Amino acid sequence: MNSGGEASAIKVRGILLEKFYISGGKPLTGKVSIGGAKNAAVAILPAALLADSPCTIHNLPYIDDVICLADILKETGAKVNLKQREGAYIDGSTVTKYKASYEMVKLMRASYYLIGVLLGKFGKAEIPLPGGCEIGARPIDQHIKGFEALGANVVIEHGVVKASAEKLIGNEVYLDVVSVGATINIMFAAVKAEGSTTIVNAAKEPHVVDVANFLNSMGANVKGAGTDTIRIKGVEVLNGCEYTIIPDQIEAGTFMVAAAATAGDVVVADVIPKHMESITAKLLEMGIEVIEGDDYIRVRGVQKPRRVNIKTLPYPGFPTDLQQPISVMCCVAKGTSIIHESLFDHRFRHVEELRRMGANIKVEDRTAIFEGVGGLSGAPVTATDLRAGAALIIAGLMANGVTEVDNIHFIDRGYERIEEKLTALGADIRRVKDGDKPLKVLLGSSNSAR
Repeated sequence: MNSGGEASAIKVRGILLEKFYISGGKPLTGKVSIGGAKNAAVAILPAALLADSPCTIHNLPYIDDVICLADILKETGAKVNLKQREGAYIDGSTVTKYKASYEMVKLMRASYYLIGVLLGKFGKAEIPLPGGCEIGARPIDQHIKGFEALGANVVIEHGVVKASAEKLIGNEVYLDVVSVGATINIMFAAVKAEGSTTIVNAAKEPHVVDVANFLNSMGANVKGAGTDTIRIKGVEVLNGCEYTIIPDQIEAGTFMVAAAATAGDVVVADVIPKHMESITAKLLEMGIEVIEGDDYIRVRGVQKPRRVNIKTLPYPGFPTDLQQPISVMCCVAKGTSIIHESLFDHRFRHVEELRRMGANIKVEDRTAIFEGVGGLSGAPVTATDLRAGAALIIAGLMANGVTEVDNIHFIDRGYERIEEKLTALGADIRRVKDGDKPLKVLLGSSNSAR
């Protein structure tokens, strides 16, 4: 199946001004299955271009970022067959271009992985600076530092990153800051470079390990992923493979928080509990019951969680992508909670929206101070980025009355069928085109919309 029609339909969502309407106050109960990791998928898809034969990727989340990236890969000449709930078939042997258009890459930040991939495949790449959520400065200087250490010449002209090398030679690369993107991008450039490359102060996130495992499945020689030192011996040829992406740590954490926030009882299935240790620890600290199995986590919430202090850190610390969702629980926790965002400058933009719902929050630079209130009230709110959108959904599920969440195209970038999964757990949430139907027909006591 060609994803072109699907992709066009997805992109139109933003133009159609779709919204979520949520009638809150209902505890979530039941079981939810977690999909493939977004942050692994958006790196593994372009990595498949490095192979000289086709790859088949399973457990691929069918989200806007994946659909957009599939279209970008097609633009380079790759053959891509993307099917919802069936994964993707990618043949990178047909790639003829080492460039991508600004119109495509401006939609997502992970498009920068094409620089490392195409540099490793062709010895040259020309990719416009990427777009994505506006959550603060995310420079690519560490990526460039790594490419240059391998012998590439890199310049930025008119907003386009131009990298080229007659031959990539392995080297030691020390990252000045822990960067997931730079770690993965340097791996892409190094797997076919001559000699050995060592990445020091590498990111240790689960999706970094997943990408390394995928590269090794194609015949690469990558060791040490998951530690702060990754060693890569270059190989001449990479072959296609069949690979299954790990579960999404952030989607799992979002549903864990949603269950806790609504005083619900939810089994979050198809997960790797070890990846969830930091969020599990904070939920336990807040008085939430968390029970782990081999591939599931059961979360049972309470009516009034305890206060908590959180500092976001690279893995295995508390993930920045779950800071916004868990902040909603801090709004109603007993006492004063403090969240310090150590990774991004603008990751408290959702706070103003939570204030509209009755939250008492003070922000000082990268620190937010939450004075627990009795409850939240439904209100019209706007998602400012992907994880802020998830936070506002959770706030709507908790709130008394109806919450209208705008800008949900951000949410569609990273969550597959989130309203369907929440509805199956007992939530009253509807996706509605602005002005399509009166609110009273969609929510509350009406059964006609179910």
